[in-house]
Amino acid sequence: MTDQEKQLSNEERKRKIRERYKGVDRDALELIPAREIVSFNEDTSFKRVAAYCRVSTDDPNQTSSYELQKNHYEEYIKEHPGWELVGIYADEGISGTSLAHREEFNRMLEDCYAGKIDLIVTKSISRFARNTVDAISTVRKLAQRSNPVGVLFETENLYTLNQTSEMILTVLSAAAQEESHTKSEIMNISIEHRFSRGIFLTPELLGFDKDEDGNLVINGEEAETVKVIFYLYLNGFSCNDIAGLLTEYGRKTKLGNTKWTAGSIRSVLQNERHCGDVLARKTWTPSFLDHKSRKNNNDRNQYRLRDHHEAIVSRDVFRAASRLQAFRWYCAKNRPLPVLSVVDDGILKGYVPIDKDWTGFSPEEYRTASESCMGTKAEIAQEAADAVRLDLSGYEIVRAQFFSTIQNPALTISNGKMRFNTA
Repeated sequence: MTDQEKQLSNEERKRKIRERYKGVDRDALELIPAREIVSFNEDTSFKRVAAYCRVSTDDPNQTSSYELQKNHYEEYIKEHPGWELVGIYADEGISGTSLAHREEFNRMLEDCYAGKIDLIVTKSISRFARNTVDAISTVRKLAQRSNPVGVLFETENLYTLNQTSEMILTVLSAAAQEESHTKSEIMNISIEHRFSRGIFLTPELLGFDKDEDGNLVINGEEAETVKVIFYLYLNGFSCNDIAGLLTEYGRKTKLGNTKWTAGSIRSVLQNERHCGDVLARKTWTPSFLDHKSRKNNNDRNQYRLRDHHEAIVSRDVFRAASRLQAFRWYCAKNRPLPVLSVVDDGILKGYVPIDKDWTGFSPEEYRTASESCMGTKAEIAQEAADAVRLDLSGYEIVRAQFFSTIQNPALTISNGKMRFNTA
């Protein structure tokens, strides 16, 4: 085919395309109009309406806010013709940064998915959710149903079934989330300032009551239970055994229950307040969104104050119980029992072999063992005999700080290499 023939062929195809896109005779075409979109404010159709309200704390002072929200929506829904109140779903004392534990909110969503609700009315985006992802994903799920469920945010005058609502919702929910983040940071700073001044929180604790100033004072009846727990544990009873005995004899927990568990016994044995001390910030919360606490492994400052209040058991009793718990954990791992010894000859003379999980030996005992090989053979034998012992009362992790100076030499073996902290 010549170039001229190709050009004519292309022109013919273009002509046919133009003819096809002229369409048909409009008079012969029947139009079936789409359903008219009625704005939310003009829509008077029947709707089953639910109201959601929330206050973020269970402080009695917040009760007025909670009740006012409920009363407002009862009247608000009655004022709109065609609206029928399905129910008022209200969470009290629950944070809005997560859907977890918001029982009423989740029950409302279940009713939406079951086709019982057409519209949700709430005060503001921050009442609905302070988490951007939760807010947007929930609204999308409701809108994508075969019978879409809209959410009306009163303060923002935003209706989620409007086509332009998602962009506005994204911006405003992000602002609500950042507001929660800011409040969380302010709270953390406040807690740090309190703890750094020795002003500690005083939670409800078995064995103690609080006076009018919030100070811990011993509750005689409960203190007897605490003493029994420590006594039985140090005399060989397991946490399960103690829980069974206390349940059998009807001893009450701090909440007034008579059902004890091994976990509740361990919490008593591990709480330093029973020996009069306070260790603040044993846990911390990495994320303000999920509120999940984690053990504080030097992630945040901790503050310890000894003799903060009157003790129920002595510090020695508390330490003995702590060591015994560590000992039982250690034995459960089928680890060999530790023996304190010292290298008395050669290049490593004076060094004490240790296992990071060994407990029960004090810094002075390690130091004495290390120095013992520097005297006469008779002195070595006597001092080593005094220093080397098998402590079955529990274990204590050896801290590197005990061996971090020239006076306390240490050797680290890692990756096939030996490193001394002194020349």
